[in-house]
Amino acid sequence: MRPRLRIGTRGSVLALVQADIVADALVAAGADVEVVTVSTAGDRSSAPIPDIGVGVFTTALRDALAGGEVDVAVHSYKDLPTAPDPRLSLAAVPRREDPRDALVARDGLTLGELPPGSVIGTGSPRRAAQLDALGLGLVVRGIRGNVDTRIRKVHEGQFDAVVLAAAGLRRIGRIDEATEVLDPIQMLPAPAQGALAVECRVDDVDTEHLVRSSIDDEATRAVVTAERTMLATMEARCNAPIGALAEVVEDLADGDVTGSVVYRMSLRGVAATPEGAILRASAVSDLTDVVSLGRTVAAELLDLGFAPEARPQKVIDGEYLR
Repeated sequence: MRPRLRIGTRGSVLALVQADIVADALVAAGADVEVVTVSTAGDRSSAPIPDIGVGVFTTALRDALAGGEVDVAVHSYKDLPTAPDPRLSLAAVPRREDPRDALVARDGLTLGELPPGSVIGTGSPRRAAQLDALGLGLVVRGIRGNVDTRIRKVHEGQFDAVVLAAAGLRRIGRIDEATEVLDPIQMLPAPAQGALAVECRVDDVDTEHLVRSSIDDEATRAVVTAERTMLATMEARCNAPIGALAEVVEDLADGDVTGSVVYRMSLRGVAATPEGAILRASAVSDLTDVVSLGRTVAAELLDLGFAPEARPQKVIDGEYLR
């Protein structure tokens, strides 16, 4: 008998596309699926995300899953609080899409081509802090809304550009509208950006096994574990001004004079202070030591002066980004 699974998701265009990615994989694995939309606090409010609180896009989904209204919940991994929910299990982390940020600007301009005074829209303290640090004389203003709303505000002249996740644009087939995909040297993405988190109830072992065996990507799980461990060690919220990117890199084997190549995990982290200073740290570890890697980079950022209890408060167009 084919298992029947109800997949919980937000109702946005992007969220539904992400749910369909999971649904297609589960159908291919032999399940019957139904996609169920759940309204979240983030969907119902137009307030700045930092003012609504942690878990604005995930709490309602998690409650619906724990309460038996759905059997699987699909999240944008970067939206999940770092604290685990004891009711739930992280059944799968599918293969990651492009983790970078993307610029959508007027007249096809790149970030470096925007003249000083250009207005850039973002609702992310992380993006705002890194844009300021580039020293390009850009004006950063808060913005809310889905992808279509944000891009339309550029076309209407309300903003000269907006910064969005490249993964979202790719998933909904609109990456061609990006005028530049930003190099992580310019802007490190949010921890786990571009990755999905698929949860099920902790006691539903059959569903967990099916989901994990059909869609979990071990390499993606490893890199986002390093990034999320860094964030959790810093005791920072998922909307804190913190960026991270872990990657598998080639390295020379220790003590091997023949030049043998081994693969290791590299992690770069960035955090902003209340004064607007940008702190950077990086480290490399064995592929089996990703948790320690995340803790190492977090410890360096904390030693450099990041204080989780004093996150930056930056006024952007009358809105506080905390």
